[in-house]
Amino acid sequence: MDSLTQLALGAAVGEATLGRRVGDKAIYWGAALGTVPDLDIVLNPFISNVTALGIHRGFTHSITFWVVGALLFGTLMHRLHRKDAVPWAQWTLMAGLVLSTHAVLDAFTTYGTQLFYPFSNYPVVFGTIFIIDPLYTVPLLAGLFVAWRRAPTDRLRYWANVAGLALSTLYLMLTIPSKLLAEQNLREGFENAGIEVERTFTRPTAFNNILWQAIGETDDAFYVGSYSHFDTTPPVSFERIPKRHDLLSDLPDSRALERLRWFSRGYYSVSEGSDGTLYVHDLRFGRSDMGIGPDGEPIFTFRLERDPATGRVVGFEKERPDMQADTELLARFWERILGRSNV
Repeated sequence: MDSLTQLALGAAVGEATLGRRVGDKAIYWGAALGTVPDLDIVLNPFISNVTALGIHRGFTHSITFWVVGALLFGTLMHRLHRKDAVPWAQWTLMAGLVLSTHAVLDAFTTYGTQLFYPFSNYPVVFGTIFIIDPLYTVPLLAGLFVAWRRAPTDRLRYWANVAGLALSTLYLMLTIPSKLLAEQNLREGFENAGIEVERTFTRPTAFNNILWQAIGETDDAFYVGSYSHFDTTPPVSFERIPKRHDLLSDLPDSRALERLRWFSRGYYSVSEGSDGTLYVHDLRFGRSDMGIGPDGEPIFTFRLERDPATGRVVGFEKERPDMQADTELLARFWERILGRSNV
């Protein structure tokens, strides 16, 4: 999730755990710990893009780190705040809860979170919520704001924060049946269109949990369609995207290609520029036109860097297309959310 949401979640968990004992310190420490797992990005300037793609949401988001981090930060907070007479175990519990809720929430998005690292680099993806969703974040912030303005022993402080946490958690749980319902209708859409897909990947679109998109895989192509909970029928049309994986078939195996295939979970297409440069497009994260424009580019596109002598892929650079969120496009996106155009 976005940094603000993770900060708010950490602060709310910290307040719920120790707010009555240490007051605003619980909020501040919770907010700080809520951002710690994402500090893995500070390594990016010192490592290759290939390595960075595997590190983000790796060790710092794992169960191993929950335990190690809880012990380290719990000990640190206990020593810094001895005058508060809070047992070491309670500081450690707070740190563990903040670190674990951060990682679990990230697993509900579509990026992939390596919860079992270093024993497995399998990226856990529930894919039920967009990385920025105001309906999840606002209750957390509202509860925290009320709590922050009250004395530690004020009952309203405690219950306002708990209410914010409860509402945001309830919303997160509701994204699960929302996804299941969308998947059912999208599968029906594939069947009605006569498209026999081998597997599908379903995700919510930007900033909402109403409009969903699915990627269906066949032997030589991906088919992309959308479904809104306001639609009266399953989707009636799908965009065909050729895989063109053959463009990579003659290239020597390399760590860079292996990392891209692992990261994308196979949901990628390949294109070739006029100068022979190859591009890998991870289709799971949508397009620059929010998936409803005529010529949007995949948001996650990687330009391959090859050894001139051997043709081996030695690295890649992420290309960032210009987002096309103009007034007309946003209006069309809103219309699609409301189910007024079933495309």
